[in-house]
Amino acid sequence: MTGAVEAVQHSLVTALNAHQPLMDEIEGVYDGPPPRARFPYVALTTGASLDWSFKGGAGRELSLALTVHDDGQSAARLHRTMALVEEALEAGLEDPDGWQIVTFDFRRTRILRNAISPWSGLIEYRARVLRA
Repeated sequence: MTGAVEAVQHSLVTALNAHQPLMDEIEGVYDGPPPRARFPYVALTTGASLDWSFKGGAGRELSLALTVHDDGQSAARLHRTMALVEEALEAGLEDPDGWQIVTFDFRRTRILRNAISPWSGLIEYRARVLRA
């Protein structure tokens, strides 16, 4: 049932791309860190996919992670970009083809950086979906 992950990620990317304030701030939304992309950008990470089926239907619980990458001198732009990602997803996602999104919940954020790499801001969501 890996189609659930792909379908929900497609809805997630569509929601991000439709949010013009976010798109004005970033280079793009990518399926993993792209080579030679300009900062800032958002990269998707596939998380865990758990069974969420019930007697009458098939379902999945999906962990969805987005990482905002930024090479700024401070974390100010990173924080602003992460807030725009959350704003873009605040209303939830459209049901993808073949699936019904039952819940779409914000889980947590985390900012990472070491002395020699760019800033990374992790934003995690959980989606519970049923096969339509």
